[in-house]
Amino acid sequence: MSDNHVLKVESLSKTFSTKEGGRVTALDDVSLTISAGEFVSIIGPSGCGKSTLFNIIGGLLSDFEGKITIDGENVKGPHSHVGIVFQEESTFPWRTAQQNVELPLEIAGVAPAERARRARELIKLVGLEGFENRHPAELSGGMKQRIAIARTLAFQPRILMMDEPFGALDEQTRLLLGDKILQIWREIKQTTLLITHNIAEAVQMSDRVCVMSYRPGKIKRVIDIDLPRPRTSEMMETEAFGAYVAQIWRELRVEASRGMEDAERLAQSAA
Repeated sequence: MSDNHVLKVESLSKTFSTKEGGRVTALDDVSLTISAGEFVSIIGPSGCGKSTLFNIIGGLLSDFEGKITIDGENVKGPHSHVGIVFQEESTFPWRTAQQNVELPLEIAGVAPAERARRARELIKLVGLEGFENRHPAELSGGMKQRIAIARTLAFQPRILMMDEPFGALDEQTRLLLGDKILQIWREIKQTTLLITHNIAEAVQMSDRVCVMSYRPGKIKRVIDIDLPRPRTSEMMETEAFGAYVAQIWRELRVEASRGMEDAERLAQSAA
């Protein structure tokens, strides 16, 4: 891998206080690098700290141990070079698709004609040309998520971070939207970090998949996905694709079992 690291996470740890006065270590000594143009996924069982990791890198949590740099600049809080797409639907219902995408450019003071031009280009990029004047209520869930992605890309972030962006969608829409995300990634070579619990999704999208352990969350293994690009959901039918899915599941199965046993113990103690 090249030395052109956009994101560098070094020895990241995070501990939370519990209501009972105890301490829970969510992340323990996590290190990760992402180079320019890479697509990296983080996958792990519930409770592994992947959302905590996402929130720290995204600047939503600032109290942690370790170091995060973006393009060599230390980061401990919100950063203009990080764009975030959440699972929850986040379009503004009173604004049209065009107006939604224009919003960050409007806030940044970009002239109306220029922001309209850029918004139209992004709407075309996500495959929604012709829907510029529709309101979110007139769009499907997958279309609204594409508008949210276009809006995030409007201010040209160095890193696009997505937290379970397809989680609320049906399986068919997930697959088709995955194909669209890969098409966008190919066209603009956007450095991307995806948090997911879906193994097939991680394999379909990624250059590398980082498998996390159950709490305390660590990077248990990094798996290079050596499948040809461009990729589409049709690749899921291949033997090579299935082999990667099986490999990642072997790594995850032990961690998921640990999480399930922990949840059962907590339920029994609370009964």
